[in-house]
Amino acid sequence: MLFSNVAAHLKLDFVGKDLEIDSMNELSLSLPSQLAFALHKKYSCELKSSKAKAFLITSSLIEHLPEDSSYIVSEDVSISMAEATKLFHKSPIESNLPEAVIGKECYIDAMAKIESGVVIGSNVTIMAGAYIGTNVVIKDNTLIYPNVTIYRDTMIGSGCIIHAGSVIGADGFGFSHTKEGKHIKIYQNGNVIIEDDVEIGANCAIDRAIFNSTIIRRGTKLDNFIHIAHNCDIGENSIFVAQTGVGGSTKLGHNCVVSGQSAFSDHLSIAPFSTFTARSGVTKSITDSGGVYSGFPLMNHRDWKRLQIRIAKLDQ
Repeated sequence: MLFSNVAAHLKLDFVGKDLEIDSMNELSLSLPSQLAFALHKKYSCELKSSKAKAFLITSSLIEHLPEDSSYIVSEDVSISMAEATKLFHKSPIESNLPEAVIGKECYIDAMAKIESGVVIGSNVTIMAGAYIGTNVVIKDNTLIYPNVTIYRDTMIGSGCIIHAGSVIGADGFGFSHTKEGKHIKIYQNGNVIIEDDVEIGANCAIDRAIFNSTIIRRGTKLDNFIHIAHNCDIGENSIFVAQTGVGGSTKLGHNCVVSGQSAFSDHLSIAPFSTFTARSGVTKSITDSGGVYSGFPLMNHRDWKRLQIRIAKLDQ
């Protein structure tokens, strides 16, 4: 798509060369063929070092652009970014792709639906009612129980187990909000990657990324009713107990343990080997490995236990 087409869709002017754009991305990860965007002056350093050649920015950031950049100036970059994501949104189904490739010794129930472009390894079991979307890849020895839904472009590793009713790759919950109170959808154009030996319980939801990938890394185990939001990165060999949720773009290190009904805010970074007891509310990043935490507001587990003792004594 030409950069001029993006500008026309946004009803804005562009400055610079009319480049070919194939997708969008955030500043730090963008490539020369991608459209990047910056909302505030705090992104000026990332803007200067970005590999992108086309940008959607505010007027105050023009002086910070790399040389030979093409750009669109918007009064509300958040709204323009949301509207631009629609241009790069893929159709949920592409029937013109090659037929699915299925490996040896697989069991695919007659009531499972496999779309075009799918690649399935050997010894994979897919039970009745499962839906495998366009361009999904499922590697060897993976077991998919009834009524699992896997949206397009998802990648599932080998030796995985996905229990009934789980949804992998649905849109992340992303909207930009106008001054009039309208909610403009940010189209989620990334995917989900499930690495090897991951088990996902019943009725879990793992959302696709806005631009890149939501990742569940090797060996992680999710209980039932877990929600992992868009662009999260869940470290290797972590454990999540039922009814927990992780906000968008939060990253957990390897070997974290998250007990039931715990919740994480978005854009956090959690150190490896962190443990959270039931109903923990995590609103700040954790940099030290090996800690045990409880409560809301979150605190060291020993401090939380002392607090509970003091509270119990108030009635005495």
